[in-house]
Amino acid sequence: MQKKNSEKYPDEVITQDRKGNPEIRILLDKGQFVRYHYADPKTGKLLEKEKFTILLNDENGKLTHFYAIPMQKGKRYLLIEVQEKGIERKVWDAQKRKAVNLW
Repeated sequence: MQKKNSEKYPDEVITQDRKGNPEIRILLDKGQFVRYHYADPKTGKLLEKEKFTILLNDENGKLTHFYAIPMQKGKRYLLIEVQEKGIERKVWDAQKRKAVNLW
């Protein structure tokens, strides 16, 4: 008798889709992230309140850059992957009141 695919995986990695069908969560990568938004340098006010950027840095040092654009009044977001070579930049840390490195 052949085992079902879902029986090969521990219960804690199995979830259900919207239709109730089982599916497993498979790791793509893990690591660190940075999230920031944009403000007007003259006033300090946010330019687009719900728009932000996410930079993901996986365990191997591979960076993935996304713009998150709000949809439906900020209840959902459209992620747009940005193709860049090397992301060398700093961000303003409002609590420390200085520019800080991403990583």
